[in-house]
Amino acid sequence: MTQGTQRARAARFAESARATRGLVTGTAAFDTWLADCRARLTTTVELRPLEALRDWSVDPRTGNVQHASGRFFSVHGLDVRVPGAAVDHWQQPIIAQPEAGILGILVKEFDGVPHCLMQAKAEPGNVNGVQLSPTVQATRSNYSGVHRGRPVPYLEHFRDTAPHRVIADVLQSEQGAWFHRKRNRNLIVETTGPVELLDGFCWLTLGQLHELLRQDDLVNMDTRTVLSCFPAEPDAREAAPEGAESGDSYRDLLRWITEERTRRERHVREIPLNSVAGWRLSEGRVTHEDGLFFDVVGASVEAVGREVARWDQPLLAPHGTGLVALLVREIDGVPHALLHARVEAGHLDVLELAPTVQYTPRSYAHLPPGARPRFLDTVLTAPPQNVLFSAVHSEEGGRFLHARNRYLIVEADPGLDVEDCPDYRWTALPDTAALLRHSHYLNIQARSILACPHGLAGRETRKKP
Repeated sequence: MTQGTQRARAARFAESARATRGLVTGTAAFDTWLADCRARLTTTVELRPLEALRDWSVDPRTGNVQHASGRFFSVHGLDVRVPGAAVDHWQQPIIAQPEAGILGILVKEFDGVPHCLMQAKAEPGNVNGVQLSPTVQATRSNYSGVHRGRPVPYLEHFRDTAPHRVIADVLQSEQGAWFHRKRNRNLIVETTGPVELLDGFCWLTLGQLHELLRQDDLVNMDTRTVLSCFPAEPDAREAAPEGAESGDSYRDLLRWITEERTRRERHVREIPLNSVAGWRLSEGRVTHEDGLFFDVVGASVEAVGREVARWDQPLLAPHGTGLVALLVREIDGVPHALLHARVEAGHLDVLELAPTVQYTPRSYAHLPPGARPRFLDTVLTAPPQNVLFSAVHSEEGGRFLHARNRYLIVEADPGLDVEDCPDYRWTALPDTAALLRHSHYLNIQARSILACPHGLAGRETRKKP
């Protein structure tokens, strides 16, 4: 594909991003549709002891929690060593889900404007039931029929992409602190053929989705990660995102990532869950002896409108709402973001790029002062006029119970000093967009927050003199 073709494609999606009121589903129609879905597609969750979950068991030898089929996922222990870190050794429970699922958005043009087919989906861990999900959000176990439920709607568009135009197709990680080497295939597929609109789905423009990102607990994590993969809006003052990979700044960025992965160390070893220091299975759940971090709980779920109407499963329940913050500023007229080369236990490689701040207050309360995130005070004390975006978003409701983060985009003072912070770097947004076309460079929190500048913070930062 030529650079001109890529720019033309980005321009088409920029038109969709400007269509904030929609062409197929207007704002009032969407509100009515969502209210109807939330009234009908209900989910009931009852917490149960892990030992009492149907089709799940706690291994008497290892304490690991696993499904009878050997599929879906399991919970085991992890021993982690990160030499030189403020906390250089710990053990923890972690979710192991080695199979790659599909997160896919189907795109179709209406009146010359691309629209995204979105789904109203209730997950057991959501705080509010139904949230806006991609067209397809399915694990391999689900779409291969291990759950013995109904087929996944629209899956055929993503299993066989030959008849369609593939806009994005990349394997990406998920929460490295809670998942061990979990990946999902992020797909954006555009079709020109007829698409039947099924119950619980609607067509929205990118502009509508960007506006909906302003609302708390509405656009789910899986939608956000796929949205980040859309071509960025071209801007005359910055290099084309599609040409960034041939530029000096992009090559310097890749070299910095490689240097950080070489400089830093991380040693990870799987261990039995019942041998994890400081954690115990008590009263039907796995908890930390000091009540810190998260619990692993059991849940019995009944759902209306899902491929399976009833099931049991473990869920990871974090303690408290976290903070994900991105500092941004213009450098030579180009928007930049301050990214952090962050080591996490569950990622395939040593590290991935994270937002400036990624922080759960209750998890840090007992840690040494050196573990406190850099630039946290910069974010927390920012004047209101510098806060370009703020919303509370839910994380993966299929595996986590009421996991939420406040996402902030904050304009930084031009004099902010990062010289003594080798694991932080101001990164041009076109270069960041180029990284999103490849696996394992940007973590899920970074991809979530970068879904916002395409329609929100990017315009805000560029409009300033």
